[in-house]
Amino acid sequence: MKINGVQIDDTFAEAFPMKATRIIITAMNLKWAYRAANALRGFATSVIACGVEADIERELKPDETPDGRPGISVMIFAMSAKDLEKQVPIRVGQTVMTTVTTACYSGLESDTQVAMGKSLRYFGDGYQISKLVNGKRFWRIPVMHGEFICEETTGVTKAVGGGNFLVLAKTARQGLLACEKAVNEIQKVDGVITAFPGGVVGSGSKVGSKYPFLSASTNEAYCPTLKGVVKSELTDEIGSVLEIVIDGLDEESINEAMRVGIRAACSYGPGKGIYRISAGNYGGNLGPHLFYLRELLK
Repeated sequence: MKINGVQIDDTFAEAFPMKATRIIITAMNLKWAYRAANALRGFATSVIACGVEADIERELKPDETPDGRPGISVMIFAMSAKDLEKQVPIRVGQTVMTTVTTACYSGLESDTQVAMGKSLRYFGDGYQISKLVNGKRFWRIPVMHGEFICEETTGVTKAVGGGNFLVLAKTARQGLLACEKAVNEIQKVDGVITAFPGGVVGSGSKVGSKYPFLSASTNEAYCPTLKGVVKSELTDEIGSVLEIVIDGLDEESINEAMRVGIRAACSYGPGKGIYRISAGNYGGNLGPHLFYLRELLK
């Protein structure tokens, strides 16, 4: 199978179950909503070492937010609701509450909830007050710029982490141009994020390592500098491999994100250094969600 002359490998991306929440950050203007959102998603690329995976989902217009101000939707993924319960209040408290003029709300309805304002209210040192609106509890925490309003909890849902594809290119520069276009298209899909910096992974990993203390290590079969040293998946013309990893609220959202992302990357074609599209296939060792490239591209 080829798209615009780019070979689509007969393989699948292997993903795993996660838990996710969506929070809405608002502020006086988008500039400060973005500052809070970017701080919150810092050091949240991979659950391997970061605890959570987080990124901006999209901008929100004032008529889409609870308080009628500009906002940002951020999604946070973790391996369990317990992990989210630990990470969400810390990140919101240290990044959103500290950003001038912000407020924070749940962006996801669910029977399962994790704390936000429920934990952060104590920062008010006894001066905090709560208000119940349409069955939802909000906390008003006095702070020096005015007050920080935060919904008591945010919903948690089942999710899928680790949808992915690999872009095999002649050079890193050519691969990055194709990946940037792919990420731009993926960002138009609701319910997904690409948590790595800029949405592109430069150091894709495999499951396991020769060192027992590591759960993941470099994917040597796709490292161009190791051709001739290991059993390589790369032909002579390929000098760089970049990966795009996608977390989503369900399989269909990841399917759509992979579909539009791969087609965008393939639009560059071999003439611009893009030769193949592959995926992280770990032989069933990573997770039960399998995204077959050729099937989703039909």
